[in-house]
Amino acid sequence: MSLGQNQNLKGHALYHSQWCGFCTRVLQAAQGMGLALELRDVDMEAGRRAELVAGGGKGQVPCLRIEKDVGDVRWMYESADIVAYLREQASR
Repeated sequence: MSLGQNQNLKGHALYHSQWCGFCTRVLQAAQGMGLALELRDVDMEAGRRAELVAGGGKGQVPCLRIEKDVGDVRWMYESADIVAYLREQASR
């Protein structure tokens, strides 16, 4: 599933949960900026939470997985940091 209509952030995936207010904050911000993100629901999609823990080291959501180059992956956890990063990307 993806969110957004305008700018596609290739290599970006947002791990989220429907019950999480901080996730909603990030999702609304991305949508408001017209950014397309791959969404990975850790509660509704089998194996997503395990991917998050294996890759980022913890099961906290929201978490933005940023893959710039093959093998160069960054995991960003705090909603305020994620929104700031998305604003930076939207302004490019």
